[in-house]
Amino acid sequence: MRVPAVNPSGVHFLRDRTVIAGLLRSARPDAGDLVLELGAGPGVLTAALAGTGARVVAVERDAAFAARLRRRFAHRPVTVVQDDLRRVRLPRRPFAVVANLPFATGTATLRRLLGDPGLRLRGADLLVEWGFARRLTRPVPRDAETAGWAARYQLRIARRVPPAAFSPAPRVAAAHLVVRPRELDRRTLPVLRALLADAYRRPAAPLTAVLAAHVPGGRAHRLARSTGIAPPVLAGAVPAAAWAELAAAVVVAEPAARARSIS
Repeated sequence: MRVPAVNPSGVHFLRDRTVIAGLLRSARPDAGDLVLELGAGPGVLTAALAGTGARVVAVERDAAFAARLRRRFAHRPVTVVQDDLRRVRLPRRPFAVVANLPFATGTATLRRLLGDPGLRLRGADLLVEWGFARRLTRPVPRDAETAGWAARYQLRIARRVPPAAFSPAPRVAAAHLVVRPRELDRRTLPVLRALLADAYRRPAAPLTAVLAAHVPGGRAHRLARSTGIAPPVLAGAVPAAAWAELAAAVVVAEPAARARSIS
């Protein structure tokens, strides 16, 4: 007989005050900042965020929890939105995210937060499943989508969070995942997407072969060396952060090459 899954939604309520303090210390919300909390639950983290003076938008799918949050924070700078965190409309103004994500929603949530270049995400401090965080923070991501996230954002694990920090306790540990945007020119983004698509389509190709399709004048070797990568190296072995540097270098190289050809 098949045993039903325990807590299949992956919802585990945060109860450890030390972990909450660590999230706030990392996020450093100021008075007036817009902070999105995804999956607010009973409001333990919501209360801590409201205490900073930030403008908190608490998203909670469960109707009973949402009603309790509205009553509890009726006179605080907290807006409660009853919606699914995977579908809720995200702000178009600068905002940060501090959240204890249900483990089952990690990929879908990161896809929304990090996959839309139109969002003005100032940073995110998230509690996610430990293995998921380890996969996200690999120097060389396993797929083009994750590489795109890691190239546009710095992703690091601040700490391991034990199961005892939650109720009910999950079967595995969690991680405090820190997300911060890299300083990238908007002209760099389409080049970055094109480079990553090429690299992950043919990971066994030399990096210079991938770059040669985007850099005129046979400058692929010089471009690779300018970002600290010594050919020969395969495209599939290049760290995500290096792709961001390469894309920026391609953007700079293109107008310079055109100027030389005109002169």
